[in-house]
Amino acid sequence: MESSALWKRYKKHLTKCQGLGITLDISRMNFEDSFFRSMQPEIEKAFTAMDALESGDIANPDENRMVGHYWLRNADVAPTPEIQSEIKDTLEDVMGFVSKVHKKEIVPPTAPKYTDVLSIGIGGSALGPQLISDALGTHRDKLKLHFIDNTDVDGIHRVIKSLGVRLKSTLVLVISKSGGTPEPRNGMLETMAAFERAGLSFAKQAVAITGKDSHLDKIAVSESWIKRFPMWDWVGGRTSVMATVGLVPCALQGIDMRALLDGAAKMDEITRIKDAKKNPAAKLALMWYSATGGKGEKDMVVLPYKDRLLLLSRYLQQLVMESLGKKFDVEGNVVNQGIAVYGNKGSTDQHAFVQQLREGVNNFFATFIVVLQDTARPGRDPEVDVESNVTAGDFLNGFWQGTRTALYEEGRESMTITCDKMDAKTLGAIIALYERAVGYYGTLTNINAYHQPGVEAGKKAAATVLELQNAIVDYLQANAGNTFNIDELAAGMGKEDDVETIFHIIEHLASNKRLVKKARSQYSAL
Repeated sequence: MESSALWKRYKKHLTKCQGLGITLDISRMNFEDSFFRSMQPEIEKAFTAMDALESGDIANPDENRMVGHYWLRNADVAPTPEIQSEIKDTLEDVMGFVSKVHKKEIVPPTAPKYTDVLSIGIGGSALGPQLISDALGTHRDKLKLHFIDNTDVDGIHRVIKSLGVRLKSTLVLVISKSGGTPEPRNGMLETMAAFERAGLSFAKQAVAITGKDSHLDKIAVSESWIKRFPMWDWVGGRTSVMATVGLVPCALQGIDMRALLDGAAKMDEITRIKDAKKNPAAKLALMWYSATGGKGEKDMVVLPYKDRLLLLSRYLQQLVMESLGKKFDVEGNVVNQGIAVYGNKGSTDQHAFVQQLREGVNNFFATFIVVLQDTARPGRDPEVDVESNVTAGDFLNGFWQGTRTALYEEGRESMTITCDKMDAKTLGAIIALYERAVGYYGTLTNINAYHQPGVEAGKKAAATVLELQNAIVDYLQANAGNTFNIDELAAGMGKEDDVETIFHIIEHLASNKRLVKKARSQYSAL
């Protein structure tokens, strides 16, 4: 298509998010002029389903739960006065607590003030706060934020050791809705042990963010932790960043969480418009449908041209893939839906995988995220001319446009989201845009975007492995002094069908010199 025709297509299909400084350009997507008209009945169903969800209908039938993350940034749209009050009161409670920490009215027992925050969570209880912290943090942050987001012992120790003597001035947040999720529980226990080794009281520096009367909530009460904040069952993990999960750690860091909420609320208003051509979330969902045939036939490549948005692709990976990756549709038919998401950042991606995007298998569509302001304070932050009248930021803009053109020339589809600047309001709006696009796409493909049975299946399988580990240890201890190879061990336990799992368990134990001794492929109790 000639440049003049592309310019006309750009102007025709550009969506402007008034009051947010955000635009969505779909001109480089390969949809026909009749596409929006042909999809009108389906997108109207999506609008209706979204209205029902926001009004409080049960959207997660597996757990008989409402889905209410949209209420978090505008409590007045919540379906009951009780929920409205809970949201407003909790926000004020969070901000009041944060203010007291910043003003040194709440201090650790053995230090004059808090200097650091250690946030312990997994999945949505970590990815969202990590994105916000990295995207919006500065050298002027009130407190430095750290994360334990896995059950990797080395990773946990690495974070704790990085705190060093500042452990005594570290506020610890334990984030888990049930309190029984293994990763945050294990991170908590490791951190408790570190506090004990340092002669510190964990409870006097600990905050729980959890469900009411959960296992974690009961621990926090019994041990007199300094504060507890609620997690509501109508907020899923991958959409919880604007609940206490994200509010508490990021506000403690010093980020303007009210601006983040305001940006999301404004985007919610725009993405409720019942006209797909004016609704950027509906447009995104329809473009995903067009690019993937409504069946996930292509991957979504997210390419933010901003270092501060490095973690956006990881965040969207969970939001999109956990929401849309479903075996069954709402009628129980096997559909194996989903869209794979990956990404990096510009212009780093041009030295990583753009070669394949341009000339390799055409199994993707790209989304460029562009931020026009190169610095937080244009005209005040120093910029250097790296060539005559050309800055490093000019190069970044040129690389984005060059990459988009190079992809288009090879018939590769792309969209561009352009932001005037990157601040809390803008980031809140971007998160809200994708949250609603995911919901619309779920309806378009007739799947439930608000449950995650596959995740639960993985947790159950892991529990089975640990049960088998205990059985192995019991058997070896009962046969102390005897040695076995793996096949003999499995046969002796009557677990021949589990022989490979037994091998991996016992190799792990032996490598860590725990409970099992290995000598020439023979194993015995340590």
